[in-house]
Amino acid sequence: MSSGLSQSDIAYMRRALVLAEKGQYTTRPNPAVGCVIVKDDRIIAESYHRRAGTAHAEILALEQAGLKAEDATCYITLEPCSHWGKTGPCTKALIKAGVKRVVVAMADPNPLVNGDGIRALQEAGIEVSIGVLQEDAESLNQGFCHSMRHKLPFVRLKTATSLDGRTAMKNGESAWISCEESRLNVQTLRARSGALISGIGTILSDNSLLNVRPEGWYEGDETIPQPIRVIVDSELKIPLDAKLFTVPSEIWIVCAKPDTQKMQQLIEKGVKVLILPNAQGQVDLLALLKKLHGQGIRDVLIEAGNRLSGAFVSQKLVNEIWIYMAPILMGDSAKGLFHIDIANMTDKIALTVKDLRMVGKNWRWILTQRS
Repeated sequence: MSSGLSQSDIAYMRRALVLAEKGQYTTRPNPAVGCVIVKDDRIIAESYHRRAGTAHAEILALEQAGLKAEDATCYITLEPCSHWGKTGPCTKALIKAGVKRVVVAMADPNPLVNGDGIRALQEAGIEVSIGVLQEDAESLNQGFCHSMRHKLPFVRLKTATSLDGRTAMKNGESAWISCEESRLNVQTLRARSGALISGIGTILSDNSLLNVRPEGWYEGDETIPQPIRVIVDSELKIPLDAKLFTVPSEIWIVCAKPDTQKMQQLIEKGVKVLILPNAQGQVDLLALLKKLHGQGIRDVLIEAGNRLSGAFVSQKLVNEIWIYMAPILMGDSAKGLFHIDIANMTDKIALTVKDLRMVGKNWRWILTQRS
């Protein structure tokens, strides 16, 4: 962090982060960004990025400030862009406006920016401070940062479980293990995700829609874009009348072996069919994540049965595991949390608790897998 920072710098950046959060469900594949412009220790303009393809937070705030932006200080939660995309470079707008100082929470991990924005401002004689509330800014755009650095989306796996670690009855019944508050919380996870992955078992047992339903929790002005719904279906068993197809949004069916007739039927329904086999004749999950990253997907949410969930975990493809634990018992014959074949205690999978709190009547665990 640069020297010369004040408590006011932290307070104004915190306000910029609050603004940025308003766009966290609607800006993908862009990051959520907030901007506050201050002059004479008073906020004269503020805004946030609302949707990909529209004006960035800095541009909107500068338009509000007008001529007052000259000699002002601009607080931005992410390094301003210096390249042309769907919109023009924000650095040029800041320089043209005559701002005196720019305070940035974090550098942009996008290689198209990669510090160029900060350098452009400095070369124009603008004082730049960087690293104010950087951890909070990184957390807000976890998926964006991860995908830029690792060329893979950030993967969250969500599951609901009983106190004795069961996720469904022996016959597949699982509605409802979690409470209403937990189910609303899961909707926020779906809304943050560019893609939602499930398995054919979940479709056959629950006939789920797997869509974002904003009723009851979302109060924003922008429409939340639906995630790509991805079904891992090695043998193309998905019924053509599945409820999944009644909700308009992009659908991928990923199989391991071709079935020309079924594939054609799915394609006629507007479905994208991918054949991604691994050496075992199952769907190659890493290849699937790479395909999603290639489509600009930053965050992926897995909502699947214990077999597919177990496969993702055992292959170390999950960044966070979200478990909603209900105070109920489902018995020994019910299905376990993850279907993973572990013979010896030395092969156990160790997890680290990142967060634990009550959501309604459930405990919500957020865990990461130790390397």
